[in-house]
Amino acid sequence: MSQVKKVVLAYSGGLDTSIILKWLQDTYGCEVVTFTADIGQGEEVEPARAKAKAAGVKEIYIDDMREEFARDFVFPMFRANAIYEGEYLLGTSIARPLIAKRLIEIAKATGADAISHGATGKGNDQVRFELGAYALMPEVKVIAPWREWDLNSRESLMKYAAEHGIEIDFAKQSKKSPYSMDANLLHISYEGDILEDPWNEPEEDMWRWSVSPEAAPDVPTYVELTYAKGDIVAINGEAMSPATVMEYLNKVAGANGIGRDDIVENRYVGMKSRGCYETPAGTVMLKAHRAIESLTLDRGAAHLKDELMPKYAELIYNGYWWSPERAMLQALIDKSQEYVNGTVRMKLYKGNVYVAGRKSPDSLFDPSIATFEDDAGAYDQKDAGGFIKLNALRLRIGAKAGRKL
Repeated sequence: MSQVKKVVLAYSGGLDTSIILKWLQDTYGCEVVTFTADIGQGEEVEPARAKAKAAGVKEIYIDDMREEFARDFVFPMFRANAIYEGEYLLGTSIARPLIAKRLIEIAKATGADAISHGATGKGNDQVRFELGAYALMPEVKVIAPWREWDLNSRESLMKYAAEHGIEIDFAKQSKKSPYSMDANLLHISYEGDILEDPWNEPEEDMWRWSVSPEAAPDVPTYVELTYAKGDIVAINGEAMSPATVMEYLNKVAGANGIGRDDIVENRYVGMKSRGCYETPAGTVMLKAHRAIESLTLDRGAAHLKDELMPKYAELIYNGYWWSPERAMLQALIDKSQEYVNGTVRMKLYKGNVYVAGRKSPDSLFDPSIATFEDDAGAYDQKDAGGFIKLNALRLRIGAKAGRKL
């Protein structure tokens, strides 16, 4: 193997990354630094410290990154109304650039020359982690065990753990979900098992964050979201931090059966993949943000944003958060949010999200012009005739020339 002296491992403390830790020590003969991130996955991260210590790790990083994740990654993405292939709210995608950033920060702080992750060779995450790492530390070496070792089944992983004395919580393993899952403040995803057949309906007991719409309350829940420059800053009049906003909306929207999605998506590596997602907060946030923009954005600005959004979403999905083109688009998007201020009232009911009202001190909606009643001369309807004729001129010329449409 190449000369690697120290590697920073993205470490959860679970079976896969515990095996990776030992494999790195044995295969590369290097020192391993572990990094565990709390990005709102809802599981205790501190036990990873004891497991890493037991494996002989001397430098252990466990970071609460919930606020940074929400403030610097999720909220900027939602200013763009980003959605991939018309459905996916990018819950896994947007977490990877933050983890890559922190891996590189730790590598620089500890003098490490490599990083490692547990993403498989078939998925998007390997691309996202590594593109971010190379953008932030061009000379870094990336070790991706799933592309190197021959431990390609659960049985082989368990055998390796037994042979190398890697502690496994068998009680927990026996209750382990059959699905491959990823969770953070924005979403929880499910892949594998029966979901590998797109014809199979997801089992009800698979879902963790939401009740079924059928079991949701028979009365709606109303929430008022206050925006400042495109970001939610308060709910029901109470100021909240970005992470707190998301935690609150996940709870209240999930309780109303909101946020479930079942998608067949096109992975960047070339294959189609079926996944199920719960994104309660994000589902409400997307609808509410578009509602406040409908009042406050100029038509040209709004339409330009909508034209650019698919490209922006694709950049995030494919792992190009740390790219010049994403930064360029972000600057444009953020500029568009200068007057996206005000309050949106949302109605949550049995899996559905409705806009029940919106208001803004920066509203471009002028009732004196839009009214169907007497507008006292605010808009001269006769002007529309010339407007229509000018816009029809090329169509009339083509028709007179005998052009067939």
